[in-house]
Amino acid sequence: MDKEKRTGEEPVPDNAIEMLNPMQVRALRQIESYGWQLQFIRRPLFQDPVPVVIDADGKKIGILEEDGRINMEPDIKVRE
Repeated sequence: MDKEKRTGEEPVPDNAIEMLNPMQVRALRQIESYGWQLQFIRRPLFQDPVPVVIDADGKKIGILEEDGRINMEPDIKVRE
């Protein structure tokens, strides 16, 4: 897996599931059956981790919200 350029951390750490709450894990498992995958987890200081998912085509991104919903209009910028 590629290293994150700014901190040297993995975009999806080995303990990624431990960083998600049960509703987010359940939502992730459901969307994985449609080809979506966890792209990376943003880990802002003093805030909850922000899991970012991407569709099978790599064209749509979303954020797994705390309640398991997928925010398809996230207010984030993603580097290429």
